[in-house]
Amino acid sequence: MPEEKKQKEQGKDALSPEKKAFPIIGIGTSAGGLEALEKFFSHVPPHTNMAFVVIQHLSPNHKSLMPSLLGKYTGMKVHVIEDGMETESGCIYLNPPEYQVALFHGALHLTEKIRDGNIWLPIDAFFRSLAEDLGKKAIGIVLSGTASDGTLGIRNIKEKGGIVMVQEPEDARYDGMPRSAIASGCADFILPVDKMPDQLIRYVKHPYVEKTEGTEAPDKIFGNHIQKILARIRTVTGHDFTHYKKNTVRRRVERRMAVHQLENISDYYRYLMEHPQETRTLFQDMLIGVTDFFRDPEAFEILEKQLWEMFARHPDNSLIRIWVSGCASGEEVYSVTMLAVEVMEKMNRQFRFQIFASDIDGKAIEQARKAVYPDSIAARVSPERLRRFFMKEGGWYRIKKQIREMIIFAVQNLIQDPPYSRIDLLCCRNLLIYLDSHLQKKIFPLLHYTMNPGGILFLGTSESIGEFTDLFAPADAKWKIYRRKESASDRAGDAAPLYMGQFPVRTSGTGKKSPDPADAQQLAEQYILNHYTPSGVLIDEQCRIHHFMGKTDFCLMPPSGKPDFNIANMAREGLKYKLLACIQTAFAQKKTAHCKGIRLKYNGGFRTVDLQVSPMEGKDSSSLFWLVLFNDISPPLLHEGKEEKEEGGDKGKDPVIANLEYELQSAREYLQSNVEELETSNEELRSGNEELQSVNEELQSANEELETSKEELQSTNEELITVNAELQKKVEELSVVNSDISNLLASTDIGTIFLDTALCIKRFTPAMTRIFNLIGTDIGRPVAHITTNIPFENLRKDALEVLHTLERQEKEIQDSEGKCYHLRISPYRTVENVIDGVVLTFADISLLKEKDQVLRESNDRLSLSLEFPGVGTSAWDMAKDEIIWEGKNHPLFENAGGKRTGTYRDFLNMIHPEDREDIRAAISLALKEEENFNLEYRVLLPGGRTRRILEKGRIYRNEQGKALRAASFCRDISEQSSGC
Repeated sequence: MPEEKKQKEQGKDALSPEKKAFPIIGIGTSAGGLEALEKFFSHVPPHTNMAFVVIQHLSPNHKSLMPSLLGKYTGMKVHVIEDGMETESGCIYLNPPEYQVALFHGALHLTEKIRDGNIWLPIDAFFRSLAEDLGKKAIGIVLSGTASDGTLGIRNIKEKGGIVMVQEPEDARYDGMPRSAIASGCADFILPVDKMPDQLIRYVKHPYVEKTEGTEAPDKIFGNHIQKILARIRTVTGHDFTHYKKNTVRRRVERRMAVHQLENISDYYRYLMEHPQETRTLFQDMLIGVTDFFRDPEAFEILEKQLWEMFARHPDNSLIRIWVSGCASGEEVYSVTMLAVEVMEKMNRQFRFQIFASDIDGKAIEQARKAVYPDSIAARVSPERLRRFFMKEGGWYRIKKQIREMIIFAVQNLIQDPPYSRIDLLCCRNLLIYLDSHLQKKIFPLLHYTMNPGGILFLGTSESIGEFTDLFAPADAKWKIYRRKESASDRAGDAAPLYMGQFPVRTSGTGKKSPDPADAQQLAEQYILNHYTPSGVLIDEQCRIHHFMGKTDFCLMPPSGKPDFNIANMAREGLKYKLLACIQTAFAQKKTAHCKGIRLKYNGGFRTVDLQVSPMEGKDSSSLFWLVLFNDISPPLLHEGKEEKEEGGDKGKDPVIANLEYELQSAREYLQSNVEELETSNEELRSGNEELQSVNEELQSANEELETSKEELQSTNEELITVNAELQKKVEELSVVNSDISNLLASTDIGTIFLDTALCIKRFTPAMTRIFNLIGTDIGRPVAHITTNIPFENLRKDALEVLHTLERQEKEIQDSEGKCYHLRISPYRTVENVIDGVVLTFADISLLKEKDQVLRESNDRLSLSLEFPGVGTSAWDMAKDEIIWEGKNHPLFENAGGKRTGTYRDFLNMIHPEDREDIRAAISLALKEEENFNLEYRVLLPGGRTRRILEKGRIYRNEQGKALRAASFCRDISEQSSGC
């Protein structure tokens, strides 16, 4: 038993994070994942030294068949994850439904799904734990699926130095997850799923993955090539990474070497030179732009309280300036903006905001400007904020315009470019951790300079202010929120290197560091500096004194009242104006300026000094300080004798000389007044210049926004071009329709004229020219001005009546040539059902009138013939089975009375029985073949009498030859038959 226990402990120890010799690969997939997984694992060797953890979106109501289905395509063992399960190489682990999987020290742990209404993102959660547990050895793969789960998780993998593989969208059944992952910019490999295993196997064999942390001792050759690579990046991108932390730079370079399967740094440098795009890719890797909405929620809760206190100190409608440096893809600045708006509304107050967001990465700034994020952000953003500040667009969330327009985005290098000024809240999270101490010592004084008194500095949880406790005071030490301290003289840039060992350097402590009494050499040097070097002071560009050297009381004296270290305010009488003139000359020319023989009052006498102002240049060649030296050239005691002499000789002065001295004194006072006014103007101009610099920076940012707007306008222009093409197509169709209508109106040969409400001509057809004497230029003229062949006065009266009553009128009119027309006057209605005139149509009915007259005469003759006894007509409608007999004394009837109706059967019943079958057969034959027919038959009359009838008729057929109607003429021939 003890031996078994020992073996188990040894086995467990073998799987500890320090001794695990195999990589763990996280695979995220959703819809269409089965097909992708089958294709993936069918190309993975069965005895590979890797473990695979597959995270899917599973239904809790159905048991997953994935283990058995995948088992057909791989020789590896397939397990459903259990809580605390240790990972082993050569195995596949599947997540159970309703559980979130996390990796901790190589073991898989399960957490039940929390039903809090937030979106369920198991892939993001596992990828995040994978990155935290494995660091640079983390490998994430995104396969087919909808929505965007996994996008946030691969950012964490990329931040820790791992790699990301994404299935080609064209190769995926559902491309939502792959496209979202690619859009994040974190994908290292975009491959068809069957190509992934081969690339994965080659990658995990690279030394970057196999070696453990701390084993890569930097060698001189590697370091030299790193410097060459950084120089190449600076040449291509303009950004210098020299002072980034060496380990960070090395890991990023080694990661790119692993991606390209290069083991030698010299080979990678050669690859970098041969492939220019790789330089920009490495640059993007260096930036590590990973962020999230409301990252570290507890920190934002503390920040909310700080904002509440800050807003309370500002009056209503005042300007609040916020700067988020290193904003990456924008989540941080949008989070801060939303929080500021919420605090303002909770306080029921109103402020004006100027919010700046800057980053060195132009691509990240472009993404931030778009303000579009995957729907997986719902796991980090509360439902209330999603409803209030976001709009849902398919599988994405877009920041609402209210928040987006509050922020100005700009590409800015915090180290090289001018900063924003008068900032109330400065967020610089997770940026300083990648910079070495040299850059941090430059940046903290810069941040202090940009902020307003009492401003808030918000750092990342792994960052601190270090030795700059004299610039910032902690507001919350845990979450790294600081307040700007006020000091008599703010620390300015890299001042320490400029002293070059000659002047004592300020320390962050309150005490003064004194030299060691035992150090004789230092004491001697200090003695020489105090007794044998010119007196002087060290000033900055605002003329503030930072250091005194030697005795300067004969030139400078402290002013009364509030302490003031401005050299102009401390200068003695006679020195101030020439001192300022010499300083201004030195500032303007950027070189040493001299002023000799300045006579000034001191202790009731006079002294003569030579003045020298020289620039002090630091290592970066920027003139931050100026050295002002005073060389006393007065002869010993000479000034006192002169003073006594002057005092004793006052009584014997010439009046003219006394008057000239008085005028000179007045002129000096007047000149002093002008100089003071000039000083005031200079200060105002200096202040205005600073404001203009800030405005210029803001205008540069606004210019960036205008460029974005230009792109949006270009996109809108493309849409307008499309719309214009569609309208052009519609115009062409309308032209064809107009042509068709014109041809239709012309072909009908009906005269039509369109008049407006004032009876002016709008349009007419060609046939109208035969009635009105119209030409093309008559459009727009009143119709009354046109000569016509018809009585127009009645026509005009009728047209006005139609306009008034809106009832159509029809009548027949005749022109002067005798032609007859059917006139129709109708109101003209637009498509909006508005009456906009009348329409007159003239149909020539002269021919119809003639034919009508002929037909009327024919009918009259027929009517006269039917007046004779024994004569009649019949009309048979076969469809209705109706026969109409007409005639005053129709031969088929006695006392017919003019007109009778009946059916075909009624007709047969009237025929004599002996003739009935013959007539039926004759009629049937005629209906089938003949056009005309002749019938002779007898009819029975009341009382048993008979009458012989002769009937002649015609059959009318349709186009198919079917008989439709028949018409006949009947005559009584009984007397003719008996006569014979």
